[in-house]
Amino acid sequence: MIGAITVLIADDIPGTREDIKRLLYFEDDITIVGEAGDGDEAVKFSETLKPDVILMDVNMPRMDGIKASELITVRNPDSAIVIISIQGEQEYLRKAMAAGARDYLVKPFSSGELAETIRKVSDFSRRRRLHLVDGGSYTPAVPVRDPGKVITFFSTKGGVGKTTAACNLAISMVQKTRKKVALVDMDLQGGDVSIFMNISSKGGLAEVAQETEYTDPSLLETYLCPHMSGVRVMPAPGSPEQADLITPAHAEGILKALKESYDYIVVDTAAALNEITLTCLEVSDQILVMLNQDLPTLRHARVNMEILERLNLTLKTQLILNRFRNDGIKIKDLEKNINSSITGTLPEDTETVSGSINKGHPFVLTRPSAEITRSLNELASSLSAPSDVTGEEQAAAPKKSIIGKIFSF
Repeated sequence: MIGAITVLIADDIPGTREDIKRLLYFEDDITIVGEAGDGDEAVKFSETLKPDVILMDVNMPRMDGIKASELITVRNPDSAIVIISIQGEQEYLRKAMAAGARDYLVKPFSSGELAETIRKVSDFSRRRRLHLVDGGSYTPAVPVRDPGKVITFFSTKGGVGKTTAACNLAISMVQKTRKKVALVDMDLQGGDVSIFMNISSKGGLAEVAQETEYTDPSLLETYLCPHMSGVRVMPAPGSPEQADLITPAHAEGILKALKESYDYIVVDTAAALNEITLTCLEVSDQILVMLNQDLPTLRHARVNMEILERLNLTLKTQLILNRFRNDGIKIKDLEKNINSSITGTLPEDTETVSGSINKGHPFVLTRPSAEITRSLNELASSLSAPSDVTGEEQAAAPKKSIIGKIFSF
């Protein structure tokens, strides 16, 4: 078939190679062009056949799949590698992804899973080649617009509603400003933004981190998933192994690059104080600390504000009270305990929020007249207003390394 995706199978067990061929037999757009019985053959055939996709087993004689992936990535980078493994090989998977593999499959898998993965990695490689041919290496242009604004949701307490608020705020920002908004899921181990937004991720932060030019805004654009609201979403990695590929330098570079092409970048973070979260806080123009009207969350909020004070980030921080109830702890008592003012409230509306999450339809779209939607819109309007605090003012404070800041706590 003209234009079919060409595939090389690398596995030392002939029966497994036959099983894969049977699974792909009815896929008209996928063609098997070769078979390799070990890593050494896989490297040689990748150079002669130049397949679009290589299905690579991990454990093979003479040369294993990890070493073969490293060599193929260097010698034939246009071939996308999919690692095939069994349960319990997480460490091998992590090493394989670091060696250049684009994705992985865990045995047993269905014909649908196999075909979908092949199409996904082939599509990414094709778009990457087009980008390199059209643009080559990225050279920053003279800025013709103000840099975008990074808005980060932060709390070391899970379950406070950060992800729900981040997804709905991003959509509200699009509606209110009619400008470009990106939503980035920096909860690397357990991010749910793609579920909340009901999008099928064809890539994300893990794939971006494997690109040498990951700070190129035009390259980042190919990895952002479109949402019907107009928001563009950068999903979290699909597995813990992939999450390990992303470093603080990646997080900083990606967010700063997005500021060049987007007006607002809304960031969801993990409920933990790690290097990725600290990096996001430093890059941010606005930090939204979420809290609820309960004592455990109140304790976390107090600690969070103390951390931000030590990081010299309080000038760009706002406290947002989520799930506000009239019969809960009074706002003035919360403020007294935290020693900070609460700048925004989102009312409790379990029915609206739960239905929104379960259906993957953000409530600002499905319930535009709800009180919680009106509150989100007010927050969006305040965040899109000109700020008196600039990044340069924050940068004037003495800087330490991230590690130094962690130990200073």
